[in-house]
Amino acid sequence: MFGLPGGMEWVILAIIALLVFGGSRLASAGKNAGKAIREFKEETSSLKKSDAPPAVPPAPRLQPEGTVHEGEIVDPEEDGKGKGQPA
Repeated sequence: MFGLPGGMEWVILAIIALLVFGGSRLASAGKNAGKAIREFKEETSSLKKSDAPPAVPPAPRLQPEGTVHEGEIVDPEEDGKGKGQPA
């Protein structure tokens, strides 16, 4: 029952818009809409062409430094596994 307007409905809507707003206002509105669309396309294409990746802050460290034994952190030198010693 309700759907998108067809061909004749668009003609009637255009005639009503001309009567309400006038030709000069509709022409300037179309010109401004075209300019806005053009600027939007230029900005999106410049973002796609940009070689520099966006600045991403470094991820927080999830692992503590050293080895964890029963809830406490032990420094690698004290654990015996640091500075080239075999595990």
